[in-house]
Amino acid sequence: MSAAERPPLSAGLDPLVDAEAMRATDAWAIGTLGMGGGALMEAAGAALADAVVELVPEGLVVLVCGGGNNGGDGYVAARLLAAQGRPVRLVSTVDDGRLRGDAAAARDAFGPGVPWGPGALDGAAVIVDAVLGTGARDAPRGVAAEAIAAITRAAAGDPGAPATATTPRAAETPGPAVPVVACDVPSGVDATTGETPGDHAVTATTTVSFHAAAPGHWIAPGKSRTGRLVVAPIGIPSRPDDTVPAPWGGVLTPRLVDALPTRGADGTKFRSGHVVVLGGSPGMSGAPCLAARGAMRGGAGYVTVAAPASIEAGILARAPVEALGLVLPDDDEGGVTAAAADPVLDALAGHGGTLVVGPGLGRGGERGTLVRDLVARVAGPVVFDADALAAVAGDPEALAGSDPDRPTVLTPHAGELARLLDVATPDVTARRLHHAREAARRAHAVVVLKGDDTLVVAPDGRVAISPGGVPGLATAGTGDVLAGLVGALLARGTDPFLAAAAGVWLHLRAGALASAEHGPDGVVARDVADRLGQARRDATGHGRQDPTR
Repeated sequence: MSAAERPPLSAGLDPLVDAEAMRATDAWAIGTLGMGGGALMEAAGAALADAVVELVPEGLVVLVCGGGNNGGDGYVAARLLAAQGRPVRLVSTVDDGRLRGDAAAARDAFGPGVPWGPGALDGAAVIVDAVLGTGARDAPRGVAAEAIAAITRAAAGDPGAPATATTPRAAETPGPAVPVVACDVPSGVDATTGETPGDHAVTATTTVSFHAAAPGHWIAPGKSRTGRLVVAPIGIPSRPDDTVPAPWGGVLTPRLVDALPTRGADGTKFRSGHVVVLGGSPGMSGAPCLAARGAMRGGAGYVTVAAPASIEAGILARAPVEALGLVLPDDDEGGVTAAAADPVLDALAGHGGTLVVGPGLGRGGERGTLVRDLVARVAGPVVFDADALAAVAGDPEALAGSDPDRPTVLTPHAGELARLLDVATPDVTARRLHHAREAARRAHAVVVLKGDDTLVVAPDGRVAISPGGVPGLATAGTGDVLAGLVGALLARGTDPFLAAAAGVWLHLRAGALASAEHGPDGVVARDVADRLGQARRDATGHGRQDPTR
């Protein structure tokens, strides 16, 4: 789907501006509004200097500048810091002749920098990374790559490095980590995708972005390189004209919850939504029960746990007492068989609702046949999680079904998405946005790629990104809770992209609430499920707090 055909981004997301849109925004501000490029650079350099002073008030500032406008911002910051009496050293990774336009004017106002070479970072109390900007997409090369590697080592307190043609081996005595302020985006990070295509990328303490944040600030692995993100206004209005591409991605906010349906005084349990959770296998009876708990706390009017007969006792012991049970035929190993499709479809036929399939389902046997049969026959919304994705490994098209309009959500972590796409897990980790979009396109489904930067990706290209920051969610079963929660929101007729995005935000907030009570290392999945109601109340109360607090 083209950008012109893509639905507008939800009002519940804080929009992000990719590299293409940022270039267009700059051109619009300069060409249409008549804002001088030099004035924009002056404002950016001032914000950069302010961030340096805030982070490290005293000591030598070493600014490492490249050849584009990013480098020009660094020259402005150097001049302003020097005017405040701060010792500065500006090191250039390019010949002076490479600078053009506003960047050259900024260089002339400060004076020439010294060429990159051995000892360039010696004595630095703080380093400013202005080597590469938002337009850089490929792996850094040459002197820029050497500078990025050296900044990365300094930030880690490890000055030692293999010798190069221009940089001899430094002493290997460990030193203190040097704080780094990145200009626009840490060098080596793709501002649009968060990918780090080279051998090194700067790990910043603070990143100063101008006018708006970029997707790469929030998507891993770029997110881990960004540090504290500061978005500095530089005078560009927030609503550019149609010459600037509309944003395709944004960060989750509690405003998403405002668009969700809620129970009315005249409601019934059926109108509140029915969720059927199909899962479980010997040794895995807890997973479907956690999904059921997530669905109930997520607002479903009633929930049915459909599991093989072999684990009926475990389901009865663990499932919420409010949930119904459905015993399914099993094989000699206790796994569900393909014959389970008919009773599951019957359960859905009675009152409609959402099928959540996969938590604890297990692998092998007739599970692949079962999942493919359900894809072909289920008319309503479906959430495919965990082992349901493994059942069609290498064939994401199998999940698309014959009805492209059927609401479908996939909820994999990186390993599960790798199996689905038949790629290596490190490939998914390195290119999270790319692979999530690939799965969404091929399965014609909303994909929720879980992680600290959980990505919610629609087939039309829209992306919602979790702000993350809740390590307490890194425990077994929280993914099952999320699958059930998304199923509950779908069962109310919610658009699948909104259901997934709002579900991820509520799940994050519930994890933060559980962590506040138990500490991040004491959280279990049930704690998260049981705080979903409070998370929703917090959001609809318009407290608008950081979800991690």
